[in-house]
Amino acid sequence: MSQLKCVVVTPEATALEQEATFIVLPLFDGEIGIAPGRGPLIGRLGYGEMRVKTSQGTDTYYVDGGFVQVVDNVVSVLTGKAIKAGKIDLPHAERQLKEANRRLASTQELLEIRERLVQQARGQIRVARRQSGPPH
Repeated sequence: MSQLKCVVVTPEATALEQEATFIVLPLFDGEIGIAPGRGPLIGRLGYGEMRVKTSQGTDTYYVDGGFVQVVDNVVSVLTGKAIKAGKIDLPHAERQLKEANRRLASTQELLEIRERLVQQARGQIRVARRQSGPPH
C-alpha cells in the first residue's frame, strides 16, 4: 500500500514526522482528506482537527491555522500550534472562549482579533470533546 509522509512544523519545532495512509486537515473553509497519489496542493488551514491514519490507528491533533502543502506524497503542515488531542486542556479552552467573547471590539482590527481567538478556542474545544467521546 502506498504511504504519505506527514510533517508538521510549528515555530518551536517539528511536532510530527511519520508515515500515514490517510490525512484529514481542517481548511479555513472546510475539511480535506488526503490519500496517497494526491496531486499537488497548497491550502490555508483553519483551526481544528487533524487526523493522521496509520496502520496502527488514527492520531488526532488540534492545529492552529497555517498552511498545508502536498507534493509527491509528502504532506507538509506549517502551523502555529499542534497539540495532541488528549493533551488539550478543555477547561482552559472553555475559559478562553468566554474571555474572547467578552472582549470589546470597537474597531475592525479588534473585531478580527476577537474572531480569531473565538475560532481558536472553539477549535480546541471541538477536538478535545470529540477525543473524549459523547457526554455520559
